[in-house]
Amino acid sequence: MLSRTADHLYWMARYIERAENMARVLDVTYNMSLVPNAAESEAALWLPALEISGNVEAYERDYFQRDNDEYTAAGVIHYLAMDENNPSSIYNSLRSARENAHAVRVAMTSETWENINALWLEFSQFIGQDLAKNGLREFCDWVKARSHLFRGVCFGTMLRDDAFSFVRLGTFIERADNTARLLDVKYHLLLPEQEEIGGAVDYYEWSAVLRSVSAFQAYQKIYSDTIEPWRVAELLVLRRDMPRSLHACFDEITPILEQLSGARTTECKRMAGELHAKLRFGKMRDIFQHGLHEFLDEFVKSNNKLGAEIHKTFFSIAT
Repeated sequence: MLSRTADHLYWMARYIERAENMARVLDVTYNMSLVPNAAESEAALWLPALEISGNVEAYERDYFQRDNDEYTAAGVIHYLAMDENNPSSIYNSLRSARENAHAVRVAMTSETWENINALWLEFSQFIGQDLAKNGLREFCDWVKARSHLFRGVCFGTMLRDDAFSFVRLGTFIERADNTARLLDVKYHLLLPEQEEIGGAVDYYEWSAVLRSVSAFQAYQKIYSDTIEPWRVAELLVLRRDMPRSLHACFDEITPILEQLSGARTTECKRMAGELHAKLRFGKMRDIFQHGLHEFLDEFVKSNNKLGAEIHKTFFSIAT
């Protein structure tokens, strides 16, 4: 497969997954805003959504003068969902996904291309809408549903060849990054500095996190008990049977890189194997002892390095 084609397919999938996960960040923050005393101020509630996506400085530059140097719900929601100048907004993620798909539409099934094209056309109904006042939950649900549909169409219509492998690789690299960041939202938002990680937290706050990754029912089925922080973390980090967990992501990433074999993939496979081993053999008590935030921060950095190595190995010829 040509490097340029592989590059477009990989990033098409990453952008779709990125849009979904940005919707999940907005969703979990909105759900937490409904919990009494979830944060002392509007700024304390919405700032973490910017912090985990690395958008604080850009937001301050573009919005502070307008909003009297404040982090407001309306400003953050618009910036992360609709801002054309924010490269990681849902608007730009879906637009970039469509552009990448259009560039290589002959390399995918007609159903896959039609799905992405329809997604972009449907998105226009939300442009100009004040999501902070009305419709944020419906918008987030729509983004998630269209992302699910995209994956279903890919899985149900594409040959199991290199094109399919790069789509799946992009999906799970992005999902691993965003699951770690989403779990870190909870840490940034609700854990006071003086409190140890894993201390007592409110049931409804943790359940909002679970619901935002479609894991609330899974938690109840597995643990059948009160929601505990370490169990939520275990479910989203170490449980390989939880589809959005870090472990489940690397159960997919590692064999994909093995399948895309060759001498040039050695470093990619080594880096993926190292992360996979930490998740396969890691223990939750050790992670909490080290610090959940520290673990997640290290994971995000390592996952980003793997993404850079994948680009260097497979796509650098295309640039």
